[in-house]
Amino acid sequence: MKLSRYSWKLVGLLVLLGFTAFFFVPVVWVLLATTKTDHQLTSSGPFAFGSFHSFTAAWHALFGFDAGAMTSWLENSAIYSFGGVVLAILAAVPAGYGLALTQFIGRKTLLAVTLVTMIMPATALVLPLFLEMNSVRLTDTPWSVILPFSFFPFGVYLCYIFFSSTIPKDLLAAARVDGCDEWGVFRHVALPLARPVVALVAFFAFVADWNNYYLPFVMLSDNSKLPVQVGLEYLISSTAAFNPGNPGAGTELVKRPELALAVLVAIAPVAIVFLFAQRTLVKGMLAGATKE
Repeated sequence: MKLSRYSWKLVGLLVLLGFTAFFFVPVVWVLLATTKTDHQLTSSGPFAFGSFHSFTAAWHALFGFDAGAMTSWLENSAIYSFGGVVLAILAAVPAGYGLALTQFIGRKTLLAVTLVTMIMPATALVLPLFLEMNSVRLTDTPWSVILPFSFFPFGVYLCYIFFSSTIPKDLLAAARVDGCDEWGVFRHVALPLARPVVALVAFFAFVADWNNYYLPFVMLSDNSKLPVQVGLEYLISSTAAFNPGNPGAGTELVKRPELALAVLVAIAPVAIVFLFAQRTLVKGMLAGATKE
């Protein structure tokens, strides 16, 4: 019996190690690719280290591409993402509170619509959003990306779960007895207690907004307004590998180490936010899991 139990644990460990290698090995390859020249990527081993000189050259070439387009794309992503996060929090937290702790006509219907919208693919909503933004003449402007980013039904659902399972209703009732109106109860009692879930909503909204490709791709046509995720597609189409034997095409070509570095630069902000917010995220995910 003990041997069989240990055998299953060993099998489970091997499966976990296999999945870890499956996701970790490509990341290692991308990291090492930034230290090589374009020729070394095809001639040396996949996990061979190049040189710091090659990394520095790839860095300068990437941020010098198209008159500093990479810097502009990163700035655009930051504006779109943080703008969308602020609006998403302003909409999701009061909506979750209202759905969880107040009674009004159509409450259950609104909650059901929120859940249905949450499970819909985001790409399915891009065309209606484009038509809506086009009707008010906001396409090809930052607002055509920021305003749809503020629509975050998953954040509403997270806040609904938190407020319905964590906030003691007796505490809210005591605040009302002391003279607080509904806005005062929310602002002075519920909102301070909801800091963990607010941070959780902010993180998920930031990751979704930063990694969103299809919505900015449809809404924006000006290259200077693109976020970094759409800019990566532009870089891929500009690599020498996609333009063989065409050195006189009139466009600046990007080498593959520079493209690998662009991928790392694009994911770095999300990784940094995650590293600094781990403790807060854990508190937010565990909020409501237990009752005292």
